[in-house]
Amino acid sequence: MGGPKVLSSGPSRAVIVLCITQVLGWGALFYPPGLTMPHIAAAHGWSLAQALLGFSIGLGVSGLTAPFICSLIERHGGHYIMAGGALIGALGLLTLPLADHYWAYLAGWVLLGIAMACNLYDPAFTALARIFGAASRRPITLVTFVGGLASTFSWPTTQMLIAHGGWRSVYFVFAGVMAFIIAPLYAFALPRNAVYAPPVVEGASPPKAAKIIPAVGLPFLLVAAGFAAHAIMQSGTLAHLLTILQRGGIDAGTAVAIGALFGPAQVLTRIADFVSGGRLHPLWLVRVAMALMAFAFILLVVAGFSPGVATVFALMFGAANGVVTIARGALPLALFGAVGYGRVVGRIARPAQICQALSPFALAYVIDRWSGQVALEMLISVALLALVCFALLRRPS
Repeated sequence: MGGPKVLSSGPSRAVIVLCITQVLGWGALFYPPGLTMPHIAAAHGWSLAQALLGFSIGLGVSGLTAPFICSLIERHGGHYIMAGGALIGALGLLTLPLADHYWAYLAGWVLLGIAMACNLYDPAFTALARIFGAASRRPITLVTFVGGLASTFSWPTTQMLIAHGGWRSVYFVFAGVMAFIIAPLYAFALPRNAVYAPPVVEGASPPKAAKIIPAVGLPFLLVAAGFAAHAIMQSGTLAHLLTILQRGGIDAGTAVAIGALFGPAQVLTRIADFVSGGRLHPLWLVRVAMALMAFAFILLVVAGFSPGVATVFALMFGAANGVVTIARGALPLALFGAVGYGRVVGRIARPAQICQALSPFALAYVIDRWSGQVALEMLISVALLALVCFALLRRPS
C-alpha cells in the first residue's frame, strides 16, 4: 500500500472509498439516535423506551440479515450491494421524520437495519477481504481507525442541526448524505475486482499457504460467543456509562468530558496497530483487549466513581474497544481463511448485533431494579466470559 498515487488507483482505492463511507455511514445510521431519541419521543408523545425500540429493531434486523448480505458481497462485490443498501438507508432516514404512526416509524427502522447490514464494518471487512484476500489486515485496520472518528463528525453535526432546524432536519440531511455521497462512491469508485495479487518478484519463492481451520464446531462457537460478549459490553457501556457516573456523584459536564475520551483512545490504539504492521496475532490482540476491559470494569467497581478513576476507565475501555474492532475483522481471516470470509463474518455478526440490540434494555432494567454497581459487576462477568472464550482458542497448527 504505497503512497497517495497507489491509494487513488487500483485495489487500494477501496481503502479511501471505505474510509469516507464508514465515517459518513456510521455518522448517519448509528450515532444520531443518542441525541434525537428524546426529541422523537417528545414530538409523538411516546415514552423514551418506545422510541428506542425502533433502534433496537434496526440492530436486530441488521444482525439477522448480515450473513446473507456479506455472502452476496463476497460473491458479487460491494459496489452495487452496498450502494443499494445506502439508498435503502436514505429511504429509512426519510421515513423517520415523516412517520405519523408508530408502525411506520418502526418500518423505517427495519429499512435502516438492512442499511446497517449493507454499510457498516462487517460488509466493509468483507469487501476488503474480497479485494485483498489474506493481505486484508492492514486495510481493515486503516478503515477502522478512520471510522473511529465517526462520532466526532456525527454528534456535533447532529447537535447543530437539532439546534438550527429541529430533529427532523437531522434525518433529512443524513438521508441526502446516504443517497448523494455514499451510494455513488460505492457504485462508481469502489473497485470491483476480486482478490488482488501483488506482482511476483522474479526469483522470489512463492509465499507459503496460510494455515487455517474450518469455521465450524467449537472454534467458531468460541469466536462468535466472544464477540457477542464484547457487543454486550460495548453497547451497554455506551448507553449507560454517563448515567452510571452521574449516579456515582460525578456532575454531568465532567461525565460528558470523560465519555468524550472514549473515541480518541480507540483511534490511537488502531493507529498503533497499523504503524506496527499488525505484528501481534489477532488472537493475542483480542485476548489482551478483553483482559484490559475486565480490568477497567474491576477498577471502576473497586476504586469508586471519582473523576480520576473514571478517566482511566474511559481511556482503558476505549483503547481495548479500538483493537477489538480490528480483531473482529482480522481474527476470522487468520483462523478460517479468506475463502468464504463474508459468510463467516456475517454468521459471527448475527449474535453480536442481536446482543448489541438487547444489552441497553437489559442493563437499564438492572440499573433501575438494583444499581449501577450491580450492572458493572455483571459487565465484569461478561468481560471474563469473553476472555475465557478467546483463551480457549488455538492458532491453526
